[in-house]
Amino acid sequence: MAIRKKSTKSPPVLSHEFVLQNHADIVSCVAMVFLLGLMFEITAKASIIFVTLQYNVTLPATEEQATESAFLYYYGIKDLATVFFYMLVAIIIHAIIQEYVLDKINRRMHFSKTKHSKFNESGQLSAFYLFSCVWGTFILISENYISDPTILWRAYPHNLMTFQMKFFYISQLAYWFHAFPELYFQKTKKEDIPRQLVYIGLYLFHIAGAYLLNLNHLGLVLLVLHYFVEFLFHISRLFYFSDEKYQKGFSLWAVLFVLGRLLTLILSVLTVGFGLARAENQKLDFSTGNFNVLAVRIAVLASICITQAFMMWKFINFQLRRWREHSTFQAPTVKKKPTVTKGRSSRKGTENGVNGTVTSNGADSPRNRKEKSS
Repeated sequence: MAIRKKSTKSPPVLSHEFVLQNHADIVSCVAMVFLLGLMFEITAKASIIFVTLQYNVTLPATEEQATESAFLYYYGIKDLATVFFYMLVAIIIHAIIQEYVLDKINRRMHFSKTKHSKFNESGQLSAFYLFSCVWGTFILISENYISDPTILWRAYPHNLMTFQMKFFYISQLAYWFHAFPELYFQKTKKEDIPRQLVYIGLYLFHIAGAYLLNLNHLGLVLLVLHYFVEFLFHISRLFYFSDEKYQKGFSLWAVLFVLGRLLTLILSVLTVGFGLARAENQKLDFSTGNFNVLAVRIAVLASICITQAFMMWKFINFQLRRWREHSTFQAPTVKKKPTVTKGRSSRKGTENGVNGTVTSNGADSPRNRKEKSS
């Protein structure tokens, strides 16, 4: 009687793409709950806090703007609800880009596991940096920041923002907050999590600081400058993954990275160290949002300088490591000239081949030993 063996097959493992799609579906359902809440009068008051921008004020028309009144915004605790909703939107957009763009490219290119994760990271960040650069540049042009740089510190505190300015900051905070759950959704390696947490924390610290301290004008300029340099790096890395011959983008990025750090320091010192230091109103006032005091200015400049120094230190280490790898890979092998000696030793040296490598016709081959014994 035959004995049936028990099946030892392991249960099916869910694929990474299925897990991502499952999380995206759950997040989409949660976001739809807030949107559907706008359709009913009972839940509309609660849902509108999550979906629309809060704390708006209407300024009456002036002599310069006789026909239109200005609609401006300030920040408050309700902005956390708005950031949470758009964090869900960022997760959904992240999943769409991953499924319909990056995963299709990965299937064609057949990347290794290391390149696969780096390609996904650069693909997501390059899309975000490009969108933020275009949007931020449009705000800079529309509000005349480029033609009049004194707007960075003139009429501080900048506690009232236009719709585009506030929505830009809400979107930035929402995106970088969404990066925390994405560490789990993307199944990031444990050794990469500390690095990810450091740069996510730095982004949130500086963006939230500029938003809460009413330095949104300076923060917008510095973000656009920084995002442009980062976009160039990640787009160069995408081209490098497709073909390792494309390395010119990294050289251009290296130059712009150093220039970007210098411009960041110059604009920060010019705005905080000179512009705000010479302002008439230098009293701490939470009701008007005035934080133009010496201690705050020192803290702002110190955080910016320390961050720029940290980035330059990482950049220098990266360039040195890349230079060592490049020099090691292209180091020419030094050919040793065979020493001419008399008798048997010279013939043996020539038969052993170039650079001391033993060839099939070498003196120590089994065939030659057999001939000598005969």
